[in-house]
Amino acid sequence: MKTNQTHHINLTPPKGTLWLTADHHFGHGGSIGQSQRPFRDVAEMDRMLIEAWNSVVRPGDTVIHAGDFEWGHTPERTAAIFGSLRGKKHLVIGNHDRPRVTSLPWESVQERLTVHAGGRRIVCDHYPMRAWPGSFRGVLHVHGHTHGSLPGTSQSCDVGVDVWGYAPARVEDVIARMEATTDLPEERLRAADREAEDDVAE
Repeated sequence: MKTNQTHHINLTPPKGTLWLTADHHFGHGGSIGQSQRPFRDVAEMDRMLIEAWNSVVRPGDTVIHAGDFEWGHTPERTAAIFGSLRGKKHLVIGNHDRPRVTSLPWESVQERLTVHAGGRRIVCDHYPMRAWPGSFRGVLHVHGHTHGSLPGTSQSCDVGVDVWGYAPARVEDVIARMEATTDLPEERLRAADREAEDDVAE
């Protein structure tokens, strides 16, 4: 299957579980130390990440990968890893995703994906956003890239493997984590602060 790259798509997944994930960095030995991953070497990391993925994802499930799938393998090894992973896979391009990744037979490849699932609209990017379309109307935002270094908010969440036990996360669990977080996203927080200042001024 040839995957055409685009800027943005809207997705309503078919029947089955929707999984969100990012930042596997298959083949990237540096990520073990940088993200303090509990693996001896790249071979163990790749094997454990594949096992973790396939332990939860079924063949008919949908997986949205928010970027940085691989960094360091040959195109042949990258394709072999991709083929071993279950599910119908969509890619939101990360800064490490070269043509050997973007040319794989993903269901779709884009810079941003908006998914309608769990009764919510979720904007998926590789990078964390300070503002995103629909945030004031309750639209959620998921991302990768930061490897757990940035705290989530009531509407945004890092779905990278370093945050979710090295496995994809069910969309319902991601939404629940956001709902359990009281901190507003920055754009809404600043608006609330301005409203409070205006009330005081009056």
